[in-house]
Amino acid sequence: MGATSEFLARVSRRGDGKRDWPPELKARIVAETLIEGETVKAVAQRYELIPSTVSDWRRMARQGKLVLPNLDGLDFVPVEIELPAPLAQPLPAASSSTIDVIRGDITVRLDAATPAARVAEIARAMTT
Repeated sequence: MGATSEFLARVSRRGDGKRDWPPELKARIVAETLIEGETVKAVAQRYELIPSTVSDWRRMARQGKLVLPNLDGLDFVPVEIELPAPLAQPLPAASSSTIDVIRGDITVRLDAATPAARVAEIARAMTT
């Protein structure tokens, strides 16, 4: 890590004390994350950065805001895209001619013409 620390000493600092990373160096660091077997976290640690900073630079590269160096000779990890799992089927909608009284896993379906007092009575009975 000593060689990396010496390298970092040459990176200038802004007035607030943060390092002022030149675009060419950002691009080189991002390119290192694309080498097979490398991780953003490992590369960030080598350069004494937090991984989210390197991830932000990777996003900039994807958006064309950061030009990466020639990547000849670098190997990339193959990507396989899977279809999302099907969503659970929604419960069938109750007919507008019914009233459902639901308590936990119990459902009582009543005719829509059922008087409100009877619906309330059934709901109370389901709680006891």
